[in-house]
Amino acid sequence: MHKPVLLNEVINFLDPQPGEFIIDGTFGSGGHAQEILKKLGPDGKLLGVDWDEQSFSVHAISDSRFSYEVANYSDLSEILKNLLAGRQVKTFKADGLLLDLGFSSEQLGSGRGFSFQKDEPLLMAYNSVTKPAKDVLKDLSEEELAGVIKNFGEERFFGRIARAIKDQEKIKPIETTGELVQAISRAVPMGYERGRIHPATRTFQALRIYVNNELGNLEKVLKHLEEILNPGGRVVIISFHSLEDRIVKNYFRDFKKVGKLKILTKKPITASLEEIAINPRSRSAKLRAAEIL
Repeated sequence: MHKPVLLNEVINFLDPQPGEFIIDGTFGSGGHAQEILKKLGPDGKLLGVDWDEQSFSVHAISDSRFSYEVANYSDLSEILKNLLAGRQVKTFKADGLLLDLGFSSEQLGSGRGFSFQKDEPLLMAYNSVTKPAKDVLKDLSEEELAGVIKNFGEERFFGRIARAIKDQEKIKPIETTGELVQAISRAVPMGYERGRIHPATRTFQALRIYVNNELGNLEKVLKHLEEILNPGGRVVIISFHSLEDRIVKNYFRDFKKVGKLKILTKKPITASLEEIAINPRSRSAKLRAAEIL
């Protein structure tokens, strides 16, 4: 079962109050959403947003205060404008926004190719519309693929891995995670990272980020925070790798300089040893929070 990461810290910094309107932009399994609803009182509202069509069918919340949109959180400003137009209200900005940028345990076991531990179709897409990774590998040149692995995976053997993948593609297109793992393993030296991580870890991360435009989506929502949140509204973002955390840190810093927000976390908040022992995936989680001015 998926455990919501940094749950107490999320509630502390998001600080949902009775009667407020909160957005969970990455609904997932609904763990954070359930706790947020407990704080909103009878008149509060919670909007859940998730790109994965299965999230709401599997984890539906039966509560009149809860509504949901199957959409990408990067489109939140447009989603809110549509709700505004449909309801004929003067404003429909939120009082809080949560983004948990990690993918869930259920997605790892979804059969869509997010995990290199199982041999399954190489999709890596959060929904059925996005072009799957197996087709992306066919479309990218060796040079383009090397750039993806270098920039999104921070993998030092990016050139060797890209060459091995494209060489394999010439013989037989890579269709499964197992076939991709084999190509990567052939490309890296024996004793890769002294066994600290699986040789495919960074390449899989890079492909997942590229396939789903994860960094672009994050930048888009950050650019539109003022259209999404009321003055005094809180934004809480949990990232799981340095690329995401760097983007959040830089946007918060730049917005602070021009007086658009107040940073609530001087340093990223990380999981306690107790939480890591219970939920190992929380080890790499970093939470940053800010308040719109």
